[in-house]
Amino acid sequence: MATDSSQQRYYRAPCPGCGAPVEFRSAQSTHAVCPYCQSTVVRQGETLARTGKMAELFDDFSPLQLFAAGRIQDQPFTLVGRLQYSYEGGRWTEWIAALDGERTGILSEDNGAFVFSLPHQLQREAPDPAELRVGATTAFNGQSYTVASNEQVRLVSAQGELPRLPELGRPFAVVELRSDQGLVLSLDYDTRPPGAYLGRSVQLEDLQLTGLRDESAKEEKGRSFNCPNCGSPVTVNFAESKSITCRACNSIIDLTQGIGGELRHAEQHEPVQPLIPVGTTGQLQGAQWQVVGFQHRMGVAPGDDEHFGWNEYLLYNKKRGFSFLVDAEDGWSLVKPTTGAPTMAESGSRATYLGKVYQQQYAYNAETTYVAGEFYWQVERGQKSFNRDFASGTALLSMERSANELTWSSGSKIDSAAVAAAFKLDGKKDMFKRGDALPVSAAGKLGCGTIILIIVVIIILLIILSTCTSSSGGSRSSGGSYGGYSSGGGHK
Repeated sequence: MATDSSQQRYYRAPCPGCGAPVEFRSAQSTHAVCPYCQSTVVRQGETLARTGKMAELFDDFSPLQLFAAGRIQDQPFTLVGRLQYSYEGGRWTEWIAALDGERTGILSEDNGAFVFSLPHQLQREAPDPAELRVGATTAFNGQSYTVASNEQVRLVSAQGELPRLPELGRPFAVVELRSDQGLVLSLDYDTRPPGAYLGRSVQLEDLQLTGLRDESAKEEKGRSFNCPNCGSPVTVNFAESKSITCRACNSIIDLTQGIGGELRHAEQHEPVQPLIPVGTTGQLQGAQWQVVGFQHRMGVAPGDDEHFGWNEYLLYNKKRGFSFLVDAEDGWSLVKPTTGAPTMAESGSRATYLGKVYQQQYAYNAETTYVAGEFYWQVERGQKSFNRDFASGTALLSMERSANELTWSSGSKIDSAAVAAAFKLDGKKDMFKRGDALPVSAAGKLGCGTIILIIVVIIILLIILSTCTSSSGGSRSSGGSYGGYSSGGGHK
């Protein structure tokens, strides 16, 4: 037993693989990975036993690192371990946080979004994962949850000390459930009974973190390879990206199996030119964002034959993660995936989230038709989902459902002039104007007679249209369910 400079007692013993010191700072830690030889060791009383060797960690662009310290609910914690998992759609990272020597939490990281969770004691036995279908609702400890994802996962690498260590490479189910109060309940079926963890979304700024990775010392170099279609160089900038497009030939390249083997790709013809170029940076809502991805999507209401389109820009900020800037016919909006899952009326006519009621505006089938840039989910042309858009004033809420995941997004409308100014494109601000700008900007310049005439013409047009179609489609809200398959920073 030894004591460090802060008088926190910890256990240190030689690694049975190489003899280097291996430390345990948390009394809850039973496993560790030797930082020198990558041996996986288990603590048995006063000795360590070697159980195998851990695979190398993926190149990580996270600001977090071992021994970074912060505060959660006015309690100090230190990051002492890291687990990296993979599933069919890609990878994600969990950091083990030692709170007071006797308790550990999990700071889950999913492409810049974060959730801080603590072990949670369930009052009833967790059902078999096959019974927890995506989109279904259930209750635990008196709280209602919606099943947001149900995936088979594998541990691929680990670092530091760990209170639990799933068998390397063995698949097991992880089910995520979310509440309308922003809670995330994760069930890990690598043990019996499954481990349960309950958490909420956090911002890195609010955790008062110290000891983060030094930007100046980090080698600013992405992973590079040659495009499997045209041979041009392609650089991946985010460690957990699942798709990227070649700037030379516009092919979509699948990164879910890594970049060392045979890369799957899909050619894209008829490229769409984004109004804001990929790579552009801009200042929105007090943060500096970079456009890292772009996709064009088409929608059609069930039973209708009139299609409509919109654009989504994937924005990245190192501490705030990813957000979506959406360009639709009725205006611009800035949104991001929610941590919780809103409660939706059985009819779908309204949804409630964090105490606010939203009314449904649109329900439609969506399809991705063109992509450019880099994405944290596995994007491809022809990707389909069913979407619902809700609104409460300028506040927006949207649902996107696929076979394995249910994603909610929330945000608000944003003025088109503010978007142009944010990305220093004032010279093109007329190109940013959308349908939402006309009633506000034009009304003050029109006389009463003109306004009455416009109203009469609109009424006549509505009467004519009502005889032609009963559809509510044809345009799309600036809300929307963006980015497809993101969990918003829970366990996955």
